Amino acid sequence: MLARLRVNWVILRTCLEERLVYRADFAFATFVRFLPIVTQIFLWGAIFAVHSDHPHQSINNYSYEDMIAYYLLAMIGRAFSSMPGLATGVARDVREGTIKKFLIQPVDFLGYLFWHRVAHKLVYYIVAIGPFVLVFFLCRGYFPGWPDGPTVAAFLISLPAAFLIGFLIESMIGLISFWFLEVSSLIFVYMMLNYFLSGHMIPLDWFPEPLNQIVLYLPFKYLAYFPASVMLGRYSHAELIVELTAAAGWIVILLAANRFMFARGVRHYGAFGG
Repeated sequence: MLARLRVNWVILRTCLEERLVYRADFAFATFVRFLPIVTQIFLWGAIFAVHSDHPHQSINNYSYEDMIAYYLLAMIGRAFSSMPGLATGVARDVREGTIKKFLIQPVDFLGYLFWHRVAHKLVYYIVAIGPFVLVFFLCRGYFPGWPDGPTVAAFLISLPAAFLIGFLIESMIGLISFWFLEVSSLIFVYMMLNYFLSGHMIPLDWFPEPLNQIVLYLPFKYLAYFPASVMLGRYSHAELIVELTAAAGWIVILLAANRFMFARGVRHYGAFGG
């Protein structure tokens, strides 16, 4: 147990050092990601016609202020759940044969991916915390106020849940490369579906029936829609317990699927040479 903890710590520390080598480039890329916020504010302002003589008071039970607040909160969820390069990296390791080092060394491949991604997120949060604070301070007028303690606690729990679900889905897609060496098309389809089904584009309760009910049973909602909706107070305390339990269930299912696919994939895999 202690040996595994030491290995995980070495992996995390090494990956942190790798990320911090190009910290200026990382900081600039992080800053650029905040620019679409201005576009979204103007976009939803045009949709709600806030500067016209007859602005829309609400659309699908969301006011203009609700939509801006929802978008900003969904950004936080996406900051935790997005995994750029994870699936393509796994596919590259399988295709180029570099994955074999994890098969002959006492390092768990999925564990390595997990700690590598934790290091990536830690550096991202350190860099992005300043812009996030500034954006939320400037946009504080769009928020109705702080929800109660249990709701805030549920929101804080939903963020690591979003990270785990996003990580497990993308790693599972990457593991498909054990059977299909080229998965770029599959990753593209997933990214498009994720953009819609996670609630990043529009709230999921805007979808028509019965599509609305189907989408809300999928794990994608925990990537963006659920954290944002929690903080906006759209769940009762009883519903929060049910939803967090469902999120935990999805984490267990996706983890089991990853372990199963990796075990079967290794038996199917063949590599030659040094």
